[in-house]
Amino acid sequence: MKSSSIGIIGLGYVGSSVAISILQRGICRELLLNDMNNEMAEGEAMDLNHGSSFFSAANVRNVAIEDMTDCEAIVITAGKGGKPEESRLDLLKANISIAESISEKLKGFEGILVIVSNPVDVLTYYYQQFTGLPPQRVIGTGTLLDTSRLREYIGRQLDIDPRSVHANVVGEHGDSEVTLWSRARIGSLLLREWDGWDIRLEPEISEKVRRSAYEIIRRKGATNHAIGLVTAAMLKWILRSERRIINVSSVINGPYGLRDVALSLPTLVSSSGVERVIEIPLSGEEKEKLMKSAHILKEAIESVR
Repeated sequence: MKSSSIGIIGLGYVGSSVAISILQRGICRELLLNDMNNEMAEGEAMDLNHGSSFFSAANVRNVAIEDMTDCEAIVITAGKGGKPEESRLDLLKANISIAESISEKLKGFEGILVIVSNPVDVLTYYYQQFTGLPPQRVIGTGTLLDTSRLREYIGRQLDIDPRSVHANVVGEHGDSEVTLWSRARIGSLLLREWDGWDIRLEPEISEKVRRSAYEIIRRKGATNHAIGLVTAAMLKWILRSERRIINVSSVINGPYGLRDVALSLPTLVSSSGVERVIEIPLSGEEKEKLMKSAHILKEAIESVR
């Protein structure tokens, strides 16, 4: 594989935000862009290269998908975006055919495939099926963004830096996602033991996290900046083999008895991709909600077979 080369397929709002976030983090020497609108990809490459004095040295160019197969990682943001009040699963019919078409052009790719397009969990499952890549090398951004939103909301409520909030969202990146309140901590202290925390806030905050994308899309038409930052950070952690434990989506076979479904759980990632999906203790209610989320995703997977 080429050293330090990343590809992005799809250059709408999200793809462009992923591109600039990758360049600002300085995690590649070559950034390859592709979009079904070739002139858009060409224009993005020109625009980004014109800012090269202000980020770590990297060459940006537009290429065919087939020319990305030597990349260390490819990020897929291509697909139909959501409309106000349109769920991520509502996008499935349009985006599954796009996934199949892109996968046919990725033969010979041996790097890490990162899925951002929605519904990210179902598409993570099918990109792994369509490409034939090992499951550990196909990773969806999943609930990594939801987890970031949750930590920001808790941090704002308590006037605490979100980086000191250790709380997680698992399951579907979507309406059935599960907030793990029983495990949430501030530093090393359980959140529910934090002086001033009101447990009655939890349903309200969970709902705010779940509806965040709807509210942003209603106001500006798309969510793009935060997912761009999330994706770039995830790529850095993976490609530099930092061995982080993060909430990302992958094909699950084993944890909690779940099989043949993709969803987010705490996952140890490195340059080889998914090393281990971690089964953590859950409350009875959390376990029940996770099983419901998995059932919804399995039904969505089966609906396109």
